Amino acid sequence: MSGFIEGENRTQATLFPEQLDEYVTEENPVRVIDVFVDELDLKSLGFKTSPEDTGRLGYHPATMLKLYVYGYLNQVQTSRRLEREAQRNVELMWLTGRLAPDFWTIAEFRKNNGPAIRKVCREFVLICRKLELFTDAFVAIDGSKFKAVNNRDRNFTKAKMKRRLEQLDASIARYLSQMESADRVDEQRYKQKSERLKDKIVKLKEEIKRLQELEKEMLAAPDKQLSLTDPDARSMKTSGRGTGIVGYNVQTAVDTKHHLIVAHEVTNTCHDFTQLSKMAKQAKAAIGAEGLEVVADRGYFEGEQILACDKAGITTYLPKPQTSNNQAKGLFGKRDFHYVAEDDEYRCPAGERLPWRMTTQERGKTLHRYWSSNCQTCSMKSRCTTSKQRRVSRWEHEGVLEALEARLDKEPERMRVRRQTAEHPFGTLKAWMGSTHFQMKTLNRVRTEMSLHVLAYNLKRVINILGVRPIIKAVQA
Repeated sequence: MSGFIEGENRTQATLFPEQLDEYVTEENPVRVIDVFVDELDLKSLGFKTSPEDTGRLGYHPATMLKLYVYGYLNQVQTSRRLEREAQRNVELMWLTGRLAPDFWTIAEFRKNNGPAIRKVCREFVLICRKLELFTDAFVAIDGSKFKAVNNRDRNFTKAKMKRRLEQLDASIARYLSQMESADRVDEQRYKQKSERLKDKIVKLKEEIKRLQELEKEMLAAPDKQLSLTDPDARSMKTSGRGTGIVGYNVQTAVDTKHHLIVAHEVTNTCHDFTQLSKMAKQAKAAIGAEGLEVVADRGYFEGEQILACDKAGITTYLPKPQTSNNQAKGLFGKRDFHYVAEDDEYRCPAGERLPWRMTTQERGKTLHRYWSSNCQTCSMKSRCTTSKQRRVSRWEHEGVLEALEARLDKEPERMRVRRQTAEHPFGTLKAWMGSTHFQMKTLNRVRTEMSLHVLAYNLKRVINILGVRPIIKAVQA
């Protein structure tokens, strides 16, 4: 090998052995993990820091937490892979003091310390706040569907169950028809085929019986849905037409300046329109600002949620979805009617006034009704309504929604910021998690897993923004 760079002799002894610390540079991210975990008050977070009086000594929660944070930072998320890495990875040897827990111990730590691990994620957000990374007080809220450990064939809804039973009935009918044809021919091979078909029909009938039993369990569930592998996972539609997954809906509030995840939540609800105020309030508490600006997509548009944000001092930016049946029919929509606040009445496209007529309650909301008595003689009636009169409803807090629309009309670029901000972390996290996404089962454990992913994501982002030493200095301050 002359003429090339040569390595050291494996059998050569050294007079002064190298220290393990010499293998880890000053700018290595593991130094941030080490300092961050050491500075945490693990007892107040909920970790068990007192050893048992009897039995074999256990590992300190700081050691196990460092192991997990390092693993998720480097896309090593399973307990068996972490066990292997602890035995061969120099960085992990440095971080854990050459301790190498077995996979069962590693898995049990994550399973038994879920609430405490989720609090650790929030602690790092507080460090980001101390580093003044949230000075803009502007976040983008979005949700994305993540796969659960539950195959689609092991998830049942009313529609799926009906479709599967119909498929089984059709298969039985087809096999019966084939049996009739085989029985008409007096040959040995057709007799054998008939016997095989009989066995298939028996199995299909057993499957129908099994599905009927599962259907009873499914109908007894609150949301009429049943998942056999992960009982908390739910069938959810995705952005592609006719596509869906069995999984969870992950909500995030992302800082628009540095793309840090300020707050997150894992739910098994399929929609977003009940999540806006909850996520916005969590983000506001995490940032510690008196006011907060929030941008989201039209899937979050819900009057009560927007009102709750307004009362909490949170300014919202999101487009209103077009759900008017009149517009779908080619008629005037509600936005074509102008509200005159001084007179508490609407002005229609024809210039007629629609005064207040009555107040009613619908779905817990107070609605005011407006209509005119001149609709019958109006020349534009054919473009307005097919009824005798065009009636306009107004929610008692409609002014909050109108103010939102006015803000967005003045600053339409906010929606472009939303897309550039909120979708970036989801893409990164899904790339890290791989094709299977979540590896744990049930909602509480999935929340723990997501908190570790978010902590790793934020940690890597801040290291890329500031570097290792400023973070260590801020943590130790």
